[in-house]
Amino acid sequence: MAVNPNLSEKALYDYRLVCRATKDGDQQAYASLLDRYRESIYYMLLKMVNNSEDANDLTIEAFGKAFKNLHLYTPEYAFSTWLFKIATNNCIDFIRKKKYRAATTTAGYDAKRQDDLMNEIPSGTLDPEEIAIKDQKKELIRDVVEKLSPRYRRLIELRYFEEYSYEEIASELELPLGTVKAQLFRARELLFNILKNKKEKM
Repeated sequence: MAVNPNLSEKALYDYRLVCRATKDGDQQAYASLLDRYRESIYYMLLKMVNNSEDANDLTIEAFGKAFKNLHLYTPEYAFSTWLFKIATNNCIDFIRKKKYRAATTTAGYDAKRQDDLMNEIPSGTLDPEEIAIKDQKKELIRDVVEKLSPRYRRLIELRYFEEYSYEEIASELELPLGTVKAQLFRARELLFNILKNKKEKM
């Protein structure tokens, strides 16, 4: 693959990291890419959405999408350009969906009469059928997690079953924070693909 001769030293270094990540599955390369751009991506998104929690979630989503499609990156232009475009497009989609949800929610509320709303107040408890479905989903997830390699399985268990923070996982597994986040991206991607294949076969 031809590399653009006009790429800066920084962009060439990024490209070498991408090659290590895609060809060798080097988790440290993923972590390095994450560490190099996480902060700048976050602050760009924060300006777009003006909400730190949304910006944080969108940052994670942007890296998740970039890492999932890393094999599609070509060194015709800088990795940072490619990454920022993914983050920007994903954020624009998020803003559109949020506006649409707000508009439909408001319209739906205005269309309801007061007595209709009173009759639809939820009891706050799940009926037996809903509880059974929820339990089945939990069992399915646990069954799928068992199919992951021990490294990824432990990450998913700590994050989603035991509800550890990223920092707590890093401490528990004695790993750098960037490595934990990069490996969790990969673990979630593997989990999604297994679930997707399982659903298609059902």
